[in-house]
Amino acid sequence: MFTKSDAFSSFSVDDIDKAKRFYGETLGLEVRDGMMGNLDIRLGNGARAFVYVKPDHQPATFTVLNFVTDDVEKSVDDLNARGVATKIYDDSELPDMPPNDEKGIMRDEKNRAGMAWFKDPAGNVLAVVSESLPD
Repeated sequence: MFTKSDAFSSFSVDDIDKAKRFYGETLGLEVRDGMMGNLDIRLGNGARAFVYVKPDHQPATFTVLNFVTDDVEKSVDDLNARGVATKIYDDSELPDMPPNDEKGIMRDEKNRAGMAWFKDPAGNVLAVVSESLPD
């Protein structure tokens, strides 16, 4: 039914100006003003995310966006240098997952893939993901 239609994700924030600065300046994404004062974020693969303000916003308790990278370690270092914390979970909060290191990077058992989570200013969970780590 929808195999040929475009699709996009959407999620709420509590402050549209903070979101615009974070996604545009901190993460370096293309952010456009959308309809009714909301944001249209253009992702690297051509996909979009629609970000809208919600007065009674509750941060998502799940990952709303995953950013794929060739080097999760480098991406985490870059995020940390920009003031973005990537150690947001204690290992006890993820008991069924491998432990994460001091930077918040969780790696697979062969150390070939990695993932680290971080939050936007509204508290929504985002992640940077690498399918394989450099040698």
